[in-house]
Amino acid sequence: MHDTQYPTRELTILSIALIGFLIWSGFRPADRLTWFMEVAPVIIALPIMWATHRRFPLTDILYACIFAHCCVLMLGGAYTYAHVPMGFQMQEWLGTSRNPYDKIGHFMQGFVPALIAREILIRGNFVRGRGMLTFLVICIVLAISATYELIEWAAALALGQGADEFLGTQGDPWDTQSDMFMALIGGVTALLLFSRMHDREIADLASRAPLPPDAVAGSLR
Repeated sequence: MHDTQYPTRELTILSIALIGFLIWSGFRPADRLTWFMEVAPVIIALPIMWATHRRFPLTDILYACIFAHCCVLMLGGAYTYAHVPMGFQMQEWLGTSRNPYDKIGHFMQGFVPALIAREILIRGNFVRGRGMLTFLVICIVLAISATYELIEWAAALALGQGADEFLGTQGDPWDTQSDMFMALIGGVTALLLFSRMHDREIADLASRAPLPPDAVAGSLR
């Protein structure tokens, strides 16, 4: 018998922490509209994780990475990406001409979706072979990054100067390209550092939750 109760405690702890952080970030943010647009993925992701946690519980590493990504989004939403205090400290350390905090956000925008895509592809037995798995994960990461850049473009058209804080370009004409490059680096980093650990956690989860019987072995042959 599979333990479908497995992720409830972990997800409850994660949810309480995220809701607390969300309340903090939404208390007198620098710009209310920017805050809402930045934290919207958190507001969407949390109910989805709860709605699917019994039939499709996630691995521990993925829950942890989603939590970290949500924290990055909410911190950016509270201050706006161009004015996050930690970013100014990084700017001083690195000697850059702009606050680089938004690049952390785009790195995470590649890092976390790479693991999400990898987990879905493996557990759904949608792909066979490590080479094709890696190729599809990177394609998905870049597609998500490009979609987000289109959303920023649409916001700029709809809101005009009101979208400046959401865009966070800080006068960089190559901001779109560098954002996508950071997402690519994030996706590649996730695959290089965590693929083996992710495989072990997926295999462990398969023993506790109903997955296709050849999901892990078949996808990685």
